[in-house]
Amino acid sequence: MAIRGKRSTASERSTASKRSTASERSTASKRGKSGLTFDAVREMALTLPGMEEATSYGTPSFKVNKKFIARLHPDGESLVLKVDPEAREVLTRADPETFFFTEHYAGYPEYLLVRLSKVRREMLAKLLEEAWKKSASRRHLEAREKPAG
Repeated sequence: MAIRGKRSTASERSTASKRSTASERSTASKRGKSGLTFDAVREMALTLPGMEEATSYGTPSFKVNKKFIARLHPDGESLVLKVDPEAREVLTRADPETFFFTEHYAGYPEYLLVRLSKVRREMLAKLLEEAWKKSASRRHLEAREKPAG
């Protein structure tokens, strides 16, 4: 604790910063099911058979059978995801805070932008799996259907 008129030391600032960061993590975990990191997206995507991490336009991406599924948007806060054009229309109308597209993607109805800070884990998992199913091989689809064990 800094005494009035005394500057805090680097150690005191570091300790305060660590407390603040821990508090932010605690608050984020209490938020519930909304808000994901790209690491969480990676974890979900790589559970799908045949899904591979690659790069696309200089950002981390996911592909199956060399076909694009998703990538981190250059803003670092959104995911570019391949979807049915009808799904994009429904999602952007129903939840524009989470699902959107920019002018750049206006002419590409098969791509949807997803705000990672807003999306529910279950919803993104479903969208990733739907995109994966459209490009996965029969072998990959069968591997997904087999019960574990």
